[in-house]
Amino acid sequence: TQEEGNRSRVKKVESKDSWDSYLNQAKNQGCPIVVHFGASWCIPSVAMNSFFEELASTYPDVLFLSVDVDDVKEVAAKMEVKAMPTFVLLNKDGTPVDKLVGANPEEIRKRVDSFIQSSGEYAV
Repeated sequence: TQEEGNRSRVKKVESKDSWDSYLNQAKNQGCPIVVHFGASWCIPSVAMNSFFEELASTYPDVLFLSVDVDDVKEVAAKMEVKAMPTFVLLNKDGTPVDKLVGANPEEIRKRVDSFIQSSGEYAV
């Protein structure tokens, strides 16, 4: 939403180009990425936004991206997203290493946590 503006730790991907540039940025900084694929009409997906925001502030060294599948169909197709919400974890080379479908905050937190630990220098 607009009012969250720049305070948001979650970056909204507006296009295929912006996706590519976020991936490059993460690669250069050596930081892993967690992506939330959702849609504005999908209630469970919208419901996950505040949780995702909270998760993002828990892990400042991770890039958190939000993709609206209707706005950026190419990226959703590339990541083989078939249902919302889908969460994809990418390592610092931009390679998907884990994917979770459904609004399950505890499971997502668990996966992100072990993902960060396995990324090595980001152990919390």
